[in-house]
Amino acid sequence: MRVFAYTGVCVAALMLSASAHAQERLTLKQAFDIAWTRQPEARAADLRRSAVEARRDAAGNWLVAQPNVELATKTDRVNRNDGSREYEVGVGLPLWLPGERSRAQALADADVDALKSRQLATQLRLAANVRAAWWAAVQADGEQQLAQARLKLAEQLAGDVARRVRAGDLARADQHQADGAVATAQAQLAEAQSVTAQTKQRLRGLLGMAPTVPSEVAPEALPALSTSIDEAQHPALREIADRAESARRAKALASTQTRNNPQLLLATTRDRSTFSTPYAQTVTVGVRIPFGADNRRQAGIANAEAEAVEAEARLSLEQETVLADIEAARARVTASEAQRTAAERRAVLARETRGFFDKSFRLGESDLPTRLRVELESYEAERQLAKSRIAVAQAISQYRQALGLLPE
Repeated sequence: MRVFAYTGVCVAALMLSASAHAQERLTLKQAFDIAWTRQPEARAADLRRSAVEARRDAAGNWLVAQPNVELATKTDRVNRNDGSREYEVGVGLPLWLPGERSRAQALADADVDALKSRQLATQLRLAANVRAAWWAAVQADGEQQLAQARLKLAEQLAGDVARRVRAGDLARADQHQADGAVATAQAQLAEAQSVTAQTKQRLRGLLGMAPTVPSEVAPEALPALSTSIDEAQHPALREIADRAESARRAKALASTQTRNNPQLLLATTRDRSTFSTPYAQTVTVGVRIPFGADNRRQAGIANAEAEAVEAEARLSLEQETVLADIEAARARVTASEAQRTAAERRAVLARETRGFFDKSFRLGESDLPTRLRVELESYEAERQLAKSRIAVAQAISQYRQALGLLPE
């Protein structure tokens, strides 16, 4: 399983090549890659990764926050002016509470994993949209090609009928039937072109362009048919599990942050009591410890606990949903393959029958209505075969989607 982490240069390169792809036939994987570069999550991925890495680096520091400097001076110049002077320079070093540093590091590590799984889950949700739009476009394109082929055959038959009508072999009513078949084919072609345009517009919304889909079905690799699932690898489950783990570690961290952080104080003082007294140097070492616990921090603990409970409950529900999707997708693959086998057999028989009646019609041994009926049956058989082949590829794609696999 792959996690896409494009840099800014890679994103720019793919976006620049998108216009070139619009005029060539894309694969499903190429379409997905282009769609991903347009997503807000992809463009913000590097920044989010930098943010979590910065939090992890901060959790590895010896101090919980940046040191602060204290400057102070004391003088009697305002009242007696006997020469009393005192200058103090100090540094405050914020310290971790007991157990806070290790738990902050654990939370930062969990956030890194959660970011990766979140990005992968986002890619999987995008893959579902791309796959649906892709196979709808492939289906529509196939329907259009079949409609064009049927129109061409109907025009050829109408031309043959016209020649025989002029020769007196067929009646003028036969000419009307042949012309009616041409009109029907033209209407079906117009409808197919409309559906094709609609599906390509849906792809345009995802890719930023309307690519040319492949004329031949190229299914994805079929994984082994199974109803089991690896929770650690499925993006949808992994995202929820990582979110639950982050919530648990956030709760553990919040339980240690019951008060403000203490500070180690280091200061040096230079002072004198009168003008005639020389300056003396002293050093101060101290610790500032906040009193008591802050009840307001209980809100953070309760919120983190609620997030963990919700994520764990959602994980249980999502597991059942994913397993049901896998079972349904597996059954769909088996059924679609059986339908394709039947459609292939039907198409072979329809082609042979069409050849028989085409020859007999030319020899005047069969009438035009029979010839038109056989032509229609042959078209429907070819149409069903094309649909069944795309249905198999689409079922495999949906099965991979249920397993949490990205397009390949």
